Amino acid sequence: MIETDILIIGAGPCGLFTVFEAGLLKLRCHLIDALPQAGGQLTEIYPKKPIYDIPGFPEVLAGDLIEDLMKQAAPFKPGFTLGERAEEIEKTDDDQFIVTTDMGTKHKAPVIAIAGGLGCFEPRKPPVPNLSDYERKGVEYIIKDPNFYKNKRVVISGGGDSALDWAIYLAEGVAAEVSLVHRRSTFRGHLDSVQKVIDMSNEGKITLLTDAEVVGIEGDGKVEGVVVKTDAGETVKACDHWVPLFGLTPKLGPIAEWGLNLSKNAIDVDTFDYSTNVPGIYAIGDINNYPGKLKLILCGFHEATLMVQSAFKRIYPDKNLVLKYTTVNGVSGF
Repeated sequence: MIETDILIIGAGPCGLFTVFEAGLLKLRCHLIDALPQAGGQLTEIYPKKPIYDIPGFPEVLAGDLIEDLMKQAAPFKPGFTLGERAEEIEKTDDDQFIVTTDMGTKHKAPVIAIAGGLGCFEPRKPPVPNLSDYERKGVEYIIKDPNFYKNKRVVISGGGDSALDWAIYLAEGVAAEVSLVHRRSTFRGHLDSVQKVIDMSNEGKITLLTDAEVVGIEGDGKVEGVVVKTDAGETVKACDHWVPLFGLTPKLGPIAEWGLNLSKNAIDVDTFDYSTNVPGIYAIGDINNYPGKLKLILCGFHEATLMVQSAFKRIYPDKNLVLKYTTVNGVSGF
């Protein structure tokens, strides 16, 4: 049995920052995440993608932000259960919770902070015959390391920010050849990114195919080309990798059965302290819902800060909590 003060479900940026804020109050944290490493979406989906709205950082790569958050949390010695999904929850006679993972690991804490982002993600897969035969053999649904595509011929499908951004990134000296296939003539992404793709297409750096879609894969044991359908018919585009970026479908998973008030795939909270309808369980970050909610990392940081104040009062109802500024008191770990 792993025991802690705050059990955090989700080791993404909000979960990691919770460790720091809780540590300032001398509260210990343990994190559970279904992914094999900390970082959540930032590590799993876009570690090399720049983020521009973190205060104090004009630009920071997602992976670097996670690295800094880990350093910030390190003095408070958080525990991690990674590669396991929080599955079952039960309330004990002493007003604590026991959370068991899908691997049978048990955790006990008086407070649970759900910081699971948008939940468990599954890629939206296109209806292409024999698609599963080529997964991990040239078909990838997310780009973790762009250097994986160094000097390769890459076809990307999609019309959103992710497809546009990665097409631009890979075409700027990484891949040998980049093609972007979109089934419409207009894009859903930022106008600046759309214009840059068009400019790079005019310069011959990206092959842009609109009003088109990939309908088949060719190759003996691995991707050697994709079949592209347009109004003019079907043609084969030779490539080493096909990356269909049609987004990810979020699912709450077992948390949806924990008796929490839900709005679609989000957990309803009270903005006073981001508590749920179950006393002792809080939800912060993209996984929660309240009027005016903005799904931004910096908003999750704010929510985590207020949440741990409430958690302290729940754990130590007879102690006075006085806000201490780190500029005055510094930061000391356990």
